[in-house]
Amino acid sequence: MVRASESDILTIGGVLNDPARPLKERFRALFTLRNIAGPTAIDQIRICFKDQSALLKHELAYCLGQMQDPAAVSILTNVLEDLSQEPMVRHEAGEALGAIGEPSVIPLLEKYREDSVPEVAETCELALDRLRWLKSTNNTESLPKNPYSSVDPAPPVKITDVSALKEILLDESKSLFDRYRAMFTLRNLRTKESILALTEGLKAGSALFRHEVAFVLGQLQEEVSVPGLQASLEDTSENEMVRHECAEALGSIATPECYEILNKYLNDSKRVVRESCIIALDMCDYENSSEFQYADTLAKLPTA
Repeated sequence: MVRASESDILTIGGVLNDPARPLKERFRALFTLRNIAGPTAIDQIRICFKDQSALLKHELAYCLGQMQDPAAVSILTNVLEDLSQEPMVRHEAGEALGAIGEPSVIPLLEKYREDSVPEVAETCELALDRLRWLKSTNNTESLPKNPYSSVDPAPPVKITDVSALKEILLDESKSLFDRYRAMFTLRNLRTKESILALTEGLKAGSALFRHEVAFVLGQLQEEVSVPGLQASLEDTSENEMVRHECAEALGSIATPECYEILNKYLNDSKRVVRESCIIALDMCDYENSSEFQYADTLAKLPTA
């Protein structure tokens, strides 16, 4: 948690909630509020759900989930129940409720696992599975460490055989929760073999599943996944939620090739893809900046 005065938080919230500001500035304000946390930061995020950008609103929900503050449950509940919100926003609200982990949301998630929007229904089912897992005695078992410190929709498993994990990942007869568990385990292995296995998931299963594969590849930031991410971004018949996540993953990888790919889609017909490319290019700039290099060096220094 970052310390900040009330007036500072409101100033940062003012940037987030100003539609006249560049999107990249508003995103930076959002992530600053996430790191500050607390009731005022959460309230500033809440206000922004009236915005017109589905990409920004989806990121609001994601951040509230990662903060894991029960104070955000009512906000996320309202977003999930608001049928005028875009599917990707409602999906992210459902996932965030699962990330916070409050059992009180179980009846809500049970209701919306029957939603007419597949991405919302699948997300609520996943969130329910995560809550069931949290309640079970199995969640006390020693699991592989998550090197990314993210609150994931499913925990990893103890299996380390890439072929076995890949088989689970791509088996559409298995539950989404089990396939997600294989996905996050492959991510945590961080080998070329495991990353290539993940890239095959970009062409398998539902849009929700494919978008999560892209997200995980963005966390990995490995150049070997660029061809797969590029192919999905360039496929205009692909679900926009998947294409948006591929764009942001390319922004995280941040090679010169990624710059070139992203610049081609700054005028895409889908707003969420256009905006994702703007944010992704800003990520590219940061990843290649002296600011990032300095922060990365500090992160690698030994601590007492």
